[in-house]
Amino acid sequence: MLAYFTIIPAIIFLLIEPYNRNRFVRFHSFQCLFTAAALIVLHVCLSFLSYALPLIMFPIWGLLGLAEFALWVLLVVKAYQHQMFKLPIVGDFAEKQANA
Repeated sequence: MLAYFTIIPAIIFLLIEPYNRNRFVRFHSFQCLFTAAALIVLHVCLSFLSYALPLIMFPIWGLLGLAEFALWVLLVVKAYQHQMFKLPIVGDFAEKQANA
């Protein structure tokens, strides 16, 4: 659950000895990192679009922020409940890396 709070704990959990052997911790750490990377790419793409259409993008940024917060709460709760909740695309990559 702590891996989802920032990127730094996710990286630390992948490097520290007792945690990097636990498949559950590795899965959620990788899912956190891959989700953060996907959201960064989405933000960069939308920022280019917001230069062209600033009035249309203002409500989209607000909805994106709410969706990111809801996603974060969902992932934290599922990790706290010890569930392997996989996001559609990112979860498959995380599962492959956790099993490796």
